[in-house]
Amino acid sequence: MKRFFVTSLAVLLVIAGTAAFAAEFTLKLGHIADPQNPYAQGAVKFSELVKEKTGGAVDVQVFPSSQLGNQRDLIEGLTFGTVDMTLTSTAVLGNFLPQAAVFDLPFIFRDVPHAYHALDTVGMEICKPLEQRGIKVLSMWENGVRHMTNNRNPIRKPEDMKGLKIRVMEQPIYIEMMKALGASPTPMAFGELFTAMQQGVVDGQENPAAHIWTSRFFEVQKYISLTAHTYSAEPLLISMSVWGTLPENHRASIQQAADEARDWQRDLCRKLENEFWDNIRASGKSEINDDVDKAAFMEVTKPVWAMFEDKLGKENIEAIVNVK
Repeated sequence: MKRFFVTSLAVLLVIAGTAAFAAEFTLKLGHIADPQNPYAQGAVKFSELVKEKTGGAVDVQVFPSSQLGNQRDLIEGLTFGTVDMTLTSTAVLGNFLPQAAVFDLPFIFRDVPHAYHALDTVGMEICKPLEQRGIKVLSMWENGVRHMTNNRNPIRKPEDMKGLKIRVMEQPIYIEMMKALGASPTPMAFGELFTAMQQGVVDGQENPAAHIWTSRFFEVQKYISLTAHTYSAEPLLISMSVWGTLPENHRASIQQAADEARDWQRDLCRKLENEFWDNIRASGKSEINDDVDKAAFMEVTKPVWAMFEDKLGKENIEAIVNVK
């Protein structure tokens, strides 16, 4: 009897201890990237920081590789309150708030430091109206500088893109950009892209080094051309309905974690980009071409700005350009 009492007491203490350390709030964060992608690693870092700063009261569970859906599914889920958090592109986000796509205009950023400064100041203000649609931007992370890949020929000048069937995100800016370059744009979800290239449904695509390496696109693309035609931000979003259920102290901790994870993730991007290119070169499967006439690309795609000026807001474009 005594042994039974001691055993039962021990079990109860374990259960009580487990309950004491159980999270008060569990948030699911979904995204489309491979787990080795820098922003996927950033999501894990963010989860760790939230746990640390809330004393384990908030548990952020990360679901990579489109496990919870594609980008549009995830953003829609935020508005409905069926998805807690996501990392997504500003291009797809622009389908929910048009001016959010202003960051995807070709060559709008002078360089990466300009992008960081503009996104962290002007960018956060531009995206503020998303809160009225059920979405809060916590911080602006990095996807990276985007480059062209294809299976037909190296791309050195805009004329080299004529007739190429290029997969683009579901965003009118990218569609018109490809048309301006003489290519045939093919909107497609990210999760379908590898197979589409493998089967020849599209000739190529455009993405940062991180996706080209971690999603193994170089295995089915013969030519990579460093066009650097856009810089892609990756905002960290949370559903406003979820945000509203969190106590103020947890909200403050999550915001702090989001900012710290952003800085950590950006540093990781800078450290890994050259490593990704070196890995691709070492594979021998894809030829990297850096002999690109960027001035010609800028000239050909500049009219895209005028096409979307009214939709994106001339004042937003000017505000980004004028950031020092």
